[in-house]
Amino acid sequence: MGGDFAPLEAIKGASIAKQKFPDCEIVLIGNKEQSAQAFKDAGVSISDFKFVHSEEVIGMSEHATKALTQKKNSSISVGFHLLKEKQIDAFCSAGNTGAMMVGAMFSVKAIEGILRPTITSVLPKVSGGFGLLMDVGANADCKPEMLHQFAILGSLYCKFMYGIENPKVGLLSIGEEKEKGDLLRQATYGIMEASKQYNFVGNVEGRDLFLDKADAVVTDGFTGNVVLKACESMYYILRKKGIGTDDEFLDKFNFENYGGSAILGVNAPVIIGHGISKANTFVNMIKLSRDIVESGLIDKFKKSFAKEITV
Repeated sequence: MGGDFAPLEAIKGASIAKQKFPDCEIVLIGNKEQSAQAFKDAGVSISDFKFVHSEEVIGMSEHATKALTQKKNSSISVGFHLLKEKQIDAFCSAGNTGAMMVGAMFSVKAIEGILRPTITSVLPKVSGGFGLLMDVGANADCKPEMLHQFAILGSLYCKFMYGIENPKVGLLSIGEEKEKGDLLRQATYGIMEASKQYNFVGNVEGRDLFLDKADAVVTDGFTGNVVLKACESMYYILRKKGIGTDDEFLDKFNFENYGGSAILGVNAPVIIGHGISKANTFVNMIKLSRDIVESGLIDKFKKSFAKEITV
């Protein structure tokens, strides 16, 4: 029920995904009466899916914590309940981002040992392939230990989702030298440099993001979100001007190709989609959810942080 084009585009996307990924059971959560016309418009039968009815909807502008507390029968609240009870393996939504983040934290909860989960974004590479940027908005203020943990999560994600055997991990800063940056960057550098849990390659600058210097780049959520929104804006401006319409690299900046952002560091796969998601975006959101489940990524996170706690 979440997103600017709900529920029609979600239903269309789920229908396409059902055909593309027959090994997946897609569970739709929403208001059955309000969705009836959308099913007709999409030419899809509600009986094609397992449908869980929920009376309420959390609006895009509602306060996340208050809405989750007061609207226990909202589609997001019900989705997290099903995820917590292991009745579904992954949960994705284009609804209220804050509610998705808060729901993940207080329902399935953070993996033991993780201070704060992080939200990721894809970094397209000029040479082909992809990297990962984190955090892109979940944690505006960070401690050095949090960025170190983001590095562990990002390294494992790149290894098992992108097939990069020894991912290079960088710290986003304003210069390559270790003494560059603010107090957070300077303190974090020492921790990351001393870590044996990932392949730290030092500071990376903004100009390095789409090159091969690093596969996973860590920063605080404030800086990461500014980078993300700047890239999105530049992509739409270039498209509007008709620049690079056939450019393969520029195409990689279209969020629809990835579906959504994974929350890394919680006990189950949770994917947050863009509020303007259309059918194709939902297809890719479901694909990402499936890929994370099949990779066993969450268990790999748990094992890694169990070792860190022991040490």
